[in-house]
Amino acid sequence: MRTLAWRTGARWLVLGMVLAVGTAQAGQKQVGGVDMPDSLTLQGRRIALAHMQLQKRLFFKVYVWSLYLENEPRSASEAIASNSVKRLHFRFLRNISREQLVGSLRDGLQKNPDMKQGPMADHLRVMLSSLKDVRKGEDLVITYLPGAGLEIGGGASGGAFIPGKSFADALFSVWLEAHPIFPR
Repeated sequence: MRTLAWRTGARWLVLGMVLAVGTAQAGQKQVGGVDMPDSLTLQGRRIALAHMQLQKRLFFKVYVWSLYLENEPRSASEAIASNSVKRLHFRFLRNISREQLVGSLRDGLQKNPDMKQGPMADHLRVMLSSLKDVRKGEDLVITYLPGAGLEIGGGASGGAFIPGKSFADALFSVWLEAHPIFPR
C-alpha cells in the first residue's frame, strides 16, 4: 500500500516537473545554450524571431545571433526594403576585446563600398566608437525603428543612434548577404 502511494506520488511529481519545464520554455528558442523569446514587442509593435544561429571561430563558440522582423519577408531584399522594425541581437559566449569586435564588424560592413566613404562611413564610425570590451553573456543589440533610425545598445555598446534608414539598410544588407537565411 505504501509502495503504491509512493509510486503514484512520484508519477505526479515527474509529471509536474515536465509540465513546469515545458511551460518555462514555451515561447522561446534555444541555440548554443542561448534562449531567445519567439517574439518581442517594441514601441507597441510585435517582432518575431526569424532566425537564430551559433557563430564559431575554429572550435570556439563566439556568439549566437538572432534576427527579429516585424513582417515575414520572402527574401533578403524584401526584409531590407521593408520599413518595419528589425533587430539583430548578439549574445556573446566568450570575452571579446573592443579591438576584436570593432575589427570584425568593420571588416564585415566595409564589404559594402558605400561604407568606406561619405556619410555612411561617418555613421559606421559612430557605431564602432560606441563599442566596448565584451564579457561573456553580454549582448549587442542593433534595432531599426521606422521613422527614427538605428539604435545600438546592450552591454557591448555605450549606446548610439544613427538617424534615417539608409545606414540600417546597408548594415542589414551586408549581414544578410554574409549570412543567407532566405531562399535565393
